[in-house]
Amino acid sequence: MGKQVNLYAFSGVDTLAPALRAYVIACQNAGLQRHGVFKVGVSGGSLPKTLAQALLARSSSDADTVRWDKWEIFFADERAVPLDHPDSNYALLKAELLDKLPADTPQPTVHTIDPEQLGDTQELADVYEQVLVRSFASRDSVKLPIFDLLLLGCGPDGHTCSLFPGHELLRETSAWVAPIEDSPKPPPKRITLTLPVVTHSVRVAFVATGGGKKEIMKEIFEEGKGLPCALVNEGTGERCSWFVDNAAVEGVSYPRRPFSL
Repeated sequence: MGKQVNLYAFSGVDTLAPALRAYVIACQNAGLQRHGVFKVGVSGGSLPKTLAQALLARSSSDADTVRWDKWEIFFADERAVPLDHPDSNYALLKAELLDKLPADTPQPTVHTIDPEQLGDTQELADVYEQVLVRSFASRDSVKLPIFDLLLLGCGPDGHTCSLFPGHELLRETSAWVAPIEDSPKPPPKRITLTLPVVTHSVRVAFVATGGGKKEIMKEIFEEGKGLPCALVNEGTGERCSWFVDNAAVEGVSYPRRPFSL
C-alpha cells in the first residue's frame, strides 16, 4: 500500500488560503528548479475565487513570492463556449484572478482553448492537446505530460475536471485531452484532461469547502465507489493533497493531517 493522500482541514477559507498559497509556491519553486517554468493546470467552479484569495495576498518575504512571469497556466477542463462566456473556465479565472494582478506584475502565459474550434469538440480537444504537446515535448518522446501541479475542485457528485462518475471517458488511456458531448452538468459540450494525465502530475491539490460537500467527501474517502475524485486519490497517493474546511469533512473518518510543507 503506497503512502496515503494528505487531508488538510481548516476552520475556514481564511485559514485555508495561506496554507494553499504556501503549497502552491513550494510547487512553483520545485518546478522552477526542475525546468525553469511552472506548469500548472486549473479547473473552474469555486476554485478560482479561493485561489485568488491565496495568491493575491501580499508577499511576506522573498521565499513567499509568486513568480507570475514563470507560470504557464493550462485548463484541466474547459467548456465549449466563447472565451468571454459566463460558463467559460478561462473567463472565470480571468475575472477572479488574472484581471486582479497588479498592472506592473509580469503576466503569466495562459493557454486557452481555440475559440475557432467550438463547433467540433473532437477538434477542440485535439487542438488543445497539440498545445500541450508543444509545451511538454513531442508526443513521441513523452507518453504523458507531467504537470508541476494540478489545482482541482470536487463536484457534489464526485466529479473532477470534466470526468464524471460512470462515464466512459474514465477508461480513456491514450488521449491527453478528450471531448465530452454529454456532460450531466450543463453545458454538455466540454473538453477535459484524461485521468492518466491527471494522475501523472507531480502534485495534485483539491480544494473543497462548505457543508454541501460532506456527503460526497464521505463517499470519496471512505468508500471510493470508483468516483473520479477517488480514482485520482488512488492514482496519486501522497502526491495528492486536499485543502478543505471543517464543514466539508464533518463526519468523515479519514485522518486529517496538520498542514506542513
